[in-house]
Amino acid sequence: MLNNFRFKNLRNGIYILIAFVLASCSSTKPVAQKQTSDSASASVTVSKKNNSSDKRSFINPIDPPVTFKRALYNGTRTQTGEPGPNYWQQWTHYDLHAKLIPSEKKLEGSGQIVYYNNSPDTLRQLFMELDQNFHDKGTIRNRDTDDITGGIHIDTIQVDNVPLAKNAHNGPSYLVDATRLMLVPDHPVAPGDSTIIDVKWWFNIPGKGVSGRMGYDSDNLFFIGYWYPIMSVYDDVNGWYTDPFLGEAEFYDGYGNYKFTVQAPQNWVVMGTGVLQNAKKVLSDPVYDRMKKAEQSDKIVHVITKDDFDEATQTSPDSLLTWKFQADTVRDVAFSATTESNWDAARTPVGDRDGDGQTDYIRSDAFYRNSAPLWKEGAEFNQYSIKFLSQYTDFSYPWPHMTAVEGGGIIGGGMEYPMMTVIGDYNGSTSKHLFYVIAHELAHMWVPMTVGTNERRYSWMDEGTTTFNEDKARTARYPDDGDQFKGERQDYLRIAGTGFEGEIMRWSNYHYDSFLFGIASYDKPATVLHALEYVLGEDTFNKAYHTFIKRWAYKHPKPWDLFNTFEDVSGRDLGWFWRSWYYETWVLDQAVADVTPTAAENGYQIKIDNIGRIPMPVPLTITLKNGHTLHRNIDVDVWLDGSTSTTLTMNTNSPIVKVEIDPDHHFPDANRRNNTWQQN
Repeated sequence: MLNNFRFKNLRNGIYILIAFVLASCSSTKPVAQKQTSDSASASVTVSKKNNSSDKRSFINPIDPPVTFKRALYNGTRTQTGEPGPNYWQQWTHYDLHAKLIPSEKKLEGSGQIVYYNNSPDTLRQLFMELDQNFHDKGTIRNRDTDDITGGIHIDTIQVDNVPLAKNAHNGPSYLVDATRLMLVPDHPVAPGDSTIIDVKWWFNIPGKGVSGRMGYDSDNLFFIGYWYPIMSVYDDVNGWYTDPFLGEAEFYDGYGNYKFTVQAPQNWVVMGTGVLQNAKKVLSDPVYDRMKKAEQSDKIVHVITKDDFDEATQTSPDSLLTWKFQADTVRDVAFSATTESNWDAARTPVGDRDGDGQTDYIRSDAFYRNSAPLWKEGAEFNQYSIKFLSQYTDFSYPWPHMTAVEGGGIIGGGMEYPMMTVIGDYNGSTSKHLFYVIAHELAHMWVPMTVGTNERRYSWMDEGTTTFNEDKARTARYPDDGDQFKGERQDYLRIAGTGFEGEIMRWSNYHYDSFLFGIASYDKPATVLHALEYVLGEDTFNKAYHTFIKRWAYKHPKPWDLFNTFEDVSGRDLGWFWRSWYYETWVLDQAVADVTPTAAENGYQIKIDNIGRIPMPVPLTITLKNGHTLHRNIDVDVWLDGSTSTTLTMNTNSPIVKVEIDPDHHFPDANRRNNTWQQN
């Protein structure tokens, strides 16, 4: 999800104070080096001050929780970051039916859910999520809502044909606790066995539902997510995952195969996760023909325009149509329904997905109303993002279509689902900002939709990675716009060292407010990945990044699987990096303390202080009087014993007139005023 605060300068009260405070404050391999424009003599040495007074106590090793260690012992995870030989995960088959009643703003649903217990454990209770209960009276939330709809109403529920009684103390029963649903079946589900859950439900659709992630607007648009009881995750590390949905941190879903139908009045065009199985029976003939044309066209095809409104679908005797979708290996499904949206579409190359040597294509869709003129570029932005991200991640977009829906009035930023996203109209903004949010939401198709991270506890794993990917897409599309990581870096640095910041590894629901949640989930982790890319070098970073995606596609990685994969691929112990940036709220503050001549001609000692707690390599740019520049990197090892100062001794063929640490801003140094020494 992309929140509006990333594109608005929303700073009040405490953050103004933070800005004021900041304004008044004054054995690893080296990072990849730049080519120098001049050479120095061979006499270059780095020495440390080893007096005990110059040292500080340093980092504790990364110590994963006992539940993760147990998974290592059981062979479901490995120290190298790969899924272990005994890795398992649950699987679910969903057969769902929704009836959308636009006039009543209501959804009626029913479904049969087949749950497969692939774990070695006997399950005596089953858990599901009811995220619509975010809108029930009395539900605990960390985001406010004006839509108190009563949440989701369960009419009937049974397991293996045995009805469950609500709140019964004995026998088969079920219990609703806010957004959680616990089932006590008549018989436990043994390892290797499956169980069948039949359920009927309904709910009143909120305008800005599930904290603005679904809803309706202007009587001509519905975007429906979180509309059915979904199985909670039971994994090899934590067992049942039962943390409630509070409105801020998002979701952790298991994978499965889906069949679902949406019954809606004719003239409502429905698009959803998966393949539309009966397109010819529900779309009018001209619209169907243009959709098929778009699937073979590199140029945008206007599948539906305002001339097609009220005539975009087939008709039926009862004025209702049933839209049938099927999706395999996804973690959720969503759908949109609209009567007055344009539909632009074209095909998009995603690489050789099946290994046959041929380029594969998907259909890129943009649904938008005439009230959102910037969206005329939406389908092309969709095309560009999917193509770029397939190449950058080295993992082809895996599904048949990607649909972006303009949802002004429902959401300000954007929200992702497999193959579907709802995004604000961005009226009053710029087309670039619309591209940014489309690139962001589509990047979520890789994390968490393909790599199934736990967004509710570790939002940074998907939002930080996605923000990093978004910035890469922005850099590729707008190469003349300069440093695309600047915004995230500056937002993080506004609070770095103030005492207000929360650790990246803090469980996401427990940050103090939405702004701090955003820094720890979006801005800081994206900035840190950019720094890690420079530490490792682009090639090594990309190899580790791609390996992580391939290893954990359609599986459930934890943070330590990410850490271990990067160490495995790079061949380096990065514990100092994970501890400093992810577990702590230390700051990076490196300084050029002094530059002094030595007795040798054009000999110099460059003294570097590590004022902050974070150890990082020191990329130096040294400018000579003759205009040439030298680039040197001081290894992170100089700090890892707790030293706070180091000296680089070198001879040059021209006097040094300037020394600067990290002039390209690869690292988020908290005080750049001490990064530069210049000859008076």
